[in-house]
Amino acid sequence: MGRVAGVDVPDRKRVDIALRAIYGVGPRVASEILAKVDIDEDPKPKIMELSDHQVDRIRDVIDKEYTVESDLRREVAMNIRRLIEIGSYRGSRHRRGLPARGQRTRTNARTRKGPKRTVAGRGRRTGTRK
Repeated sequence: MGRVAGVDVPDRKRVDIALRAIYGVGPRVASEILAKVDIDEDPKPKIMELSDHQVDRIRDVIDKEYTVESDLRREVAMNIRRLIEIGSYRGSRHRRGLPARGQRTRTNARTRKGPKRTVAGRGRRTGTRK
């Protein structure tokens, strides 16, 4: 396995797909990296087919030009912490564990809210009979 930016990149996958194992590298950034390193896009090679020199160049480009892995995670956490401290609406949504970008929460939003918790007395109410 090639080790790039502190991550074991899978050997048997194509280069553009394997680079996505790095936090902060998606499809667009992976193709930009390959263009800067001059690796052909048409028959995309696998990581194990690259020479050591090409892997070193990929490693250098990522280290010098992109914020990835722990640095990026720290930056995102700092941005969220700043929003919470200044008391913004987005910060309050993060603090409560709710969606911060305007999505509805009456239904859905289970990813942010977690598993459903049943509350007593919330069922359908039937009218009292006389």
